[in-house]
Amino acid sequence: MIKDELEYEVSQEWVEKFNKTIAAMERDEEAKRKDFLRWESGRSVIQCHLDQLHEEIAEYERLIACDKSKPIEIVVENFNKLSDALIKARMAAKMSEEELAEILDIDPERIKEYEGKKYQNARLTEILDISLALGLEFKTAVMQVDFEEIEVMKQIAAERRQRKLKKASKQLRVES
Repeated sequence: MIKDELEYEVSQEWVEKFNKTIAAMERDEEAKRKDFLRWESGRSVIQCHLDQLHEEIAEYERLIACDKSKPIEIVVENFNKLSDALIKARMAAKMSEEELAEILDIDPERIKEYEGKKYQNARLTEILDISLALGLEFKTAVMQVDFEEIEVMKQIAAERRQRKLKKASKQLRVES
């Protein structure tokens, strides 16, 4: 995700580099003939990166050019992407990290840290306060319970518990 003008400019430079690389690859008839599968996979990887950059650039341009007189929709694919929505909402509001911090009456460095770490270190109450300050409203939220994922997590927890028991048992034998 592109978060500021510098990242936007760097992304545009990479688009140019990737386009030049693809053009050079297209002209390299010998490489195509010699090992087409390798040539095609290399080209596909670069094209994938280029497509991703185009998507990120388009998203950034949409956010910074949005009309503040109309609400903007930001899709959150899953709960782990909520941090991206907070950052995108701030950008769409044309609000700096410092302005957001001032509204919340907190140190601007906290907002910078939150965004730098994708809000991993923020408490839920802080995320709710930030959402409120940014005018975020959930229109609909559909959550799906993945029972297979729950079973995987249970298995991981059981294995962790077994490792702890073995470690504790070894320590008791050493101390005895």
